[in-house]
Amino acid sequence: MNRSPSSSGLLPLPLPGAPSSSWAAYRARIANVFAGTDGRVVVAFWLFGLINNILYVLVLSAAQDLVGSDVPKGVVLLADVMPSFLTKLVAPYFIHRVPYSVRILVFFALSTAGMLVVSLAPGGTPSEVDPQGVSGGPLGVAVKLFGIVLASLSSGGGELSFLGLTHYYGHVSLAAWGSGTGGAGLIGAGFAILPTVMLVAFFGVLPRGPLMGRKKGYEAIADVEEEEGEREEEGFEDIPASAAASGLLAPGPSVAATAYEHTHHHHHHGPKGSSSSSSFWTNLRRARALFFPYMLPLLLVYVAEYTINQGVAPTLLFPLDESPFNEYRAFYPFYGFLYQLGVFISRSSTPFIRIHDLYTPSLLQVANLVLLTLHALFDFIPSVYLVFLVVFWEGLLGGAVYVNTFAEIMERVPPADREFSLGATSVSDSGGVCIAGFIGMALEVWLCRWQVSQGRDYCKRIEVG
Repeated sequence: MNRSPSSSGLLPLPLPGAPSSSWAAYRARIANVFAGTDGRVVVAFWLFGLINNILYVLVLSAAQDLVGSDVPKGVVLLADVMPSFLTKLVAPYFIHRVPYSVRILVFFALSTAGMLVVSLAPGGTPSEVDPQGVSGGPLGVAVKLFGIVLASLSSGGGELSFLGLTHYYGHVSLAAWGSGTGGAGLIGAGFAILPTVMLVAFFGVLPRGPLMGRKKGYEAIADVEEEEGEREEEGFEDIPASAAASGLLAPGPSVAATAYEHTHHHHHHGPKGSSSSSSFWTNLRRARALFFPYMLPLLLVYVAEYTINQGVAPTLLFPLDESPFNEYRAFYPFYGFLYQLGVFISRSSTPFIRIHDLYTPSLLQVANLVLLTLHALFDFIPSVYLVFLVVFWEGLLGGAVYVNTFAEIMERVPPADREFSLGATSVSDSGGVCIAGFIGMALEVWLCRWQVSQGRDYCKRIEVG
């Protein structure tokens, strides 16, 4: 079947130079994307994404300064993501019984406590021994890691909850969430007061109407339930592909998801209203069905990119006179900035461009890992500026897979399964980061030793600020 431009995931924007291209045409088409959108929803979900991710990003960016050069950055990564991963692994099977308002208060308390513990922890690194044994040294690092664990619990529960919340507010909320999570990598000020923004966004900005009738349990949006009977009689076999794909930008559930539900819902879940629809075993079957189309590509891209970030990037060093930096410790945070810039751009892109094939960018990310690892070993990339481009490209790929994975779920998964599916799939990114953390701890040390043996001891010249 031939696919129309809209079904390929691209908006039908005119090409530059085409007869239909003009600034007015571009503005009109882009404005149509956001027609009927409640600005409060966009603002609230952008802030949710920003605040839920910002401490995670800050911790990874400052990993060098938190633990020093004696401790692999993978240790910080594991403390930052392992609690989040475990939360996402188990919480989807019971968290639906906790009201969203209560969850927000818990996340606020955990993230604030985590930030304060990290910022007030004794200074120093494991190589610095305090004569009185009161501050600095291993104790300081341990306290910082404990604060990171608290914030990680908040981040994991927050991500699966806010993704589930997009079920009630439509596709624009997912686009805003994705953009906010990307923006977290570019905003690093404010620190301990930032979790307050989460409270303001939920209780002061987000319109609460869609949640008023919510019961305890995963459920479909009410208007979909009311219209389902009528739609079942319309014959979904005749729906064109372009209409299905364009549903991504509609304010409510997409045509594709409704058609999918028509053909699969009764087979997998039994009669509507069944008391077992929210049971553990039903949710487990739902999760199993999500693995290959959504969870695996998301897992793969995160394993690759965070192995780069935590295991390879600390060793991507060049002579200072061939770089824009005055010290070797400046390379790592700048790589992090470029990565987060790419993430922000791609996570903000779903209203304008869609990627349906999730495996292609995931495999391209694996290619990035191979390329940069080989360079760390054999030093064949002639300029640090080329590495900058690769790291930026890495961020674009990672952000694209993340936001398009959840966009695909919004479009293709039946409404009755969507809230659970959005939250459950989020375990893949944390799982991928955990795997990358273990790989990165060994890989960074091995690459540094290899470089020193080859006469490139830059990784040993990093001074902690």
